[in-house]
Amino acid sequence: MNKMESLNRPFTVSIFTENTIGMLNRITIIFTRRHLNIDSITASETEIKNVHRYTIVLQATREQIDKVVGQIEKLVDVLKAFVHEDDEVVHQEIALYKIKTTELKSRNVEQVVRENSAKILTVDPDFIVIEKTGHKAETQVLFEKLKPFGVLEFARSGRVAVTKPMKELSAYLKELENN
Repeated sequence: MNKMESLNRPFTVSIFTENTIGMLNRITIIFTRRHLNIDSITASETEIKNVHRYTIVLQATREQIDKVVGQIEKLVDVLKAFVHEDDEVVHQEIALYKIKTTELKSRNVEQVVRENSAKILTVDPDFIVIEKTGHKAETQVLFEKLKPFGVLEFARSGRVAVTKPMKELSAYLKELENN
């Protein structure tokens, strides 16, 4: 094994499954048994009826991630799992920031929002909610810039990703049917 293969680096795992109860638990147990910590996880429908997608981001070695994906693909109801490095996916996260409405009167808040390509979602008598979509580093930068204004709440989603070069999932499903 060369030195590069033994280094932890970020991977995005896309897992396509039938929508069954307990599927997320069965998938996450595989990561837990291998002592791999999941950085983020999202689940959603796909373009194909009754097929769901789990997008999992974690730091691991290539060897570790390949073993985990091999185990995941053996699970009943898993249709296919893919491993991607960051340059093979287009990805985004969404972050929400809640600050006191009184801070909106400060021109600096509006300037920070504009400079960071964010937008104000809600203006309530007591608070405003700001939304920022981007990579984790971008949403974190905005969090740091809003801290002086008193962030009341902060939430960031997991990664949502689509792959750059890949057969459509429907092509893989047709191959599975034919085999």
